[in-house]
Parts: sequence; structure tokens; C-alpha cells
Amino acid sequence: MIIRPYAMTKCRGTACRAPTGNESIRCNMARRKKSQAEKCVSTDNESVRHLRDSIAGGKHWFTALLESIALWTLPEETCKDRTYRYLIGGEAFDWLLLAERLLSEVEHLVPKSEVVDLLFHSRMPIPITDDEFKNLIGASKYSAQLNYFYGVTVEEALVLAVEGEVRKEQTAQGIKEGEELGDEVCRRLYGASRHALLVKFRKERGYARGRSIQFQELKEFTYWLFKYRVGNSDKARIASDTAKGLKELERQWKHKHKQRE
Repeated sequence: MIIRPYAMTKCRGTACRAPTGNESIRCNMARRKKSQAEKCVSTDNESVRHLRDSIAGGKHWFTALLESIALWTLPEETCKDRTYRYLIGGEAFDWLLLAERLLSEVEHLVPKSEVVDLLFHSRMPIPITDDEFKNLIGASKYSAQLNYFYGVTVEEALVLAVEGEVRKEQTAQGIKEGEELGDEVCRRLYGASRHALLVKFRKERGYARGRSIQFQELKEFTYWLFKYRVGNSDKARIASDTAKGLKELERQWKHKHKQRE
């Protein structure tokens, strides 16, 4: 499992999740325009140098990109006032965020349409198996990206699935949608309101309190929620929730790709 819906924004999330759909893409485009205007030289030059040299030498840019990801050593970096946190909780690797960062160094060498398809639509430019992907980025990064897949991507999908269930119930009862929706979703999945969970998360991380949450922190919060849920659920419930999240994720992907056909 090496593909996930991609979002990189500073937008506010709703309920217990990040922005999705057109909201996420609009925010992504704004962020991408800004990142293009604000170039910076990577502090992990070996990885960037390999990417440039390999593409210039005739290797397909995606293969070169994955090899460069294998060479990357920084868990996070700050570039032009933007923090890129590639490793969440020391164990969940956001490989597409690193891909975005690396590709910003070679924009003139790669087809823009293929990069957009990868970053925004999770479409790889060439066929690749799980084993090939693992060999190219390395076993440790492969394992860490699986942590990200289940801990962030599937967790977001699970929240959306439960959100849909709650919305249907509230509609049937004549209850108007409001902030209570997000709290009810969080209570069903995590046993507490979103506010209480966010306060607990920020206290553990030493983060300042605030009314809004930026997307980078939201991803960390989502992964924290995943671990919190797993640590407080029995195996049967964990398996059931995982299956629900994967089913919702599959539904999203089918709908998204159908729209592009």
C-alpha cells in the first residue's frame, strides 16, 4: 500500500479531520504557488544532487525520486518559513510531502502534469509494485510510510465514515448539522470530545493552545488519535474500525478517479 490521497495545506480542518475534496485542492494550489515562488536550497544536498544527476542522465524522474527519498536523512526541515515534517511521531513517514519538497528542486526537469497527478491525485507516472517501491525507498522508510498510511490516511477515512453515519442519524432525527457533529464523531471513536482530545494532545506535545489548528499539526493530531484509539480498544474493534476506514478510502478513490475519467 503505497498510495494515499494527498493534501498539504494550512487550512482549518473540520470535525476530527483535515480538509478534503475541492477544499483541500484549492488550499493545495495556493500553497503550491507560494512554494514555487519561495525557492530554497535543501540542506540534504546528497539527495537533491542524486535526483538532478539521475534525471539529467536519462533515468525516469519517478525512479530517481524514490532513490533520492532513500538517501534523505532529515526528519524535518524549515524552508522559507514553512516547516516540512516528514516523520510524524518518529515513526510515520509522509513520503509524498518529501516528494513535493524534492520535486520543487527540479521543476524544470519533470513534466508538470505528471507531478500534479502524483501529488494531488495519487497517480504514479509508471507502474510499480510494492516490492519495487520498498526496494527503492528502503525497508525502514517503507515500514514508516505504512505507519503513515494506517495512522493518518486510513484514520482520516475512518473519521469520514463515522461522520457520514452520524450525519444520517441526525438528519433522520431532524437535528441540524453543527459543531456537535464533530464532537459526536470523536466520542464514538475516541471516547471524548474533539476539544478535550486536542487539549490532551497539545499538553503531551508541549504545544500552545489555540482555537484553530494548522494542517501540519492536524496530521500529527490525527496520528495521535490513531494511537490513542488503538491503545484503548480491543482487537475486534480495531479490526472493525480499520476495515471501515479502508472501505471508505476505497470509495473515495473510486469516486475521485471516476470524476477524472
